[in-house]
Amino acid sequence: MRKLIYGMNLTLDGYVAAPGDDISWGGPSDELFQFWLDHEKANGLVLYGRKLWEAMSSYWPTGDEQPDATPAQVEFARNWRDTPKVVFSSTIEKADWNTRVVQTDAVAEITRLKAGDGAQISVGGATLAAAAMRAGLIDEYLVVTHPVLIGGGTPFFTALDSWVNLDLAETRTFPGGVVLTRYETKR
Repeated sequence: MRKLIYGMNLTLDGYVAAPGDDISWGGPSDELFQFWLDHEKANGLVLYGRKLWEAMSSYWPTGDEQPDATPAQVEFARNWRDTPKVVFSSTIEKADWNTRVVQTDAVAEITRLKAGDGAQISVGGATLAAAAMRAGLIDEYLVVTHPVLIGGGTPFFTALDSWVNLDLAETRTFPGGVVLTRYETKR
């Protein structure tokens, strides 16, 4: 069975985006960017909700062609294009860059994908991850907290039907006061 990991940058008050999907508060340091690159390279498959898919696909297909792209950004863009992806959306019908679209039950499809063999799966997008959380499918959480309070927006965590008990697996600090806490779901 494949491991399903949910991780994103979030504010100290628990939001992945401010109102209007503003993520300008979360610019990563070079060290944090390298962390995310290493995480992405370990993925055998990435699952996206529509909003995050639209944000990622608006930049990363040509991110390596930007005149100011760092070597890590060039590598991220190439890895992003090459990694198989699934976007879950009822409005998107077709996607490029090694991506397929699923318009049916996300939980059933994620369950099917987890049951297979292969490298870890990463889920991105708070709404999609919320469905996987409520279904008990997430094995690991990467909580990358930035020292900023925004007071509202899109929460990292969703309302749950029951508690999810976790074990702390790692903590790490990054420049600018950013803190990673990695948790594994107790099974």
